[in-house]
Amino acid sequence: MLCAIIVKLVVYLANLEQTTLPNPMINVSRSKPHGIARLKNAFGYSIKGLQLAWQHEDAFRLEIYILLFGIPLAGLIGNTLIDYVLLIGSLLLLIIIELINSAIEAICDKISIANDELIGRSKDFGAAAVFVAIIGTLGIWIATLTKNWS
Repeated sequence: MLCAIIVKLVVYLANLEQTTLPNPMINVSRSKPHGIARLKNAFGYSIKGLQLAWQHEDAFRLEIYILLFGIPLAGLIGNTLIDYVLLIGSLLLLIIIELINSAIEAICDKISIANDELIGRSKDFGAAAVFVAIIGTLGIWIATLTKNWS
């Protein structure tokens, strides 16, 4: 069931056309909604962020494909609920860190496209975070595989 939902989300994201981002300086003084309206807006912004990541970030798309492959594989490798949560959770954490890295890169590119030491360092820190997440994810998958199949 979860696989079907993720597949539908991926297909939906893949069929979207390029969107334009609103100018954040317009309507700065408007009041923010509360309650259900706030949740609805937050959900909309989250979906828009996923759409933009799908459209603009190759690494995000690759990690979604890995997640789609990893969900059923976790069912084969894992023996307990804890195994499933660790295996799938590690993949989700990798995607979360990739999204944060993409946000850092987008902000850095907005600030300056010139070779700047601090901007380069910021981008390298984001890339290092993704790398550490990949190592952690591989470690969890290898440890679970070793524990359950040895």
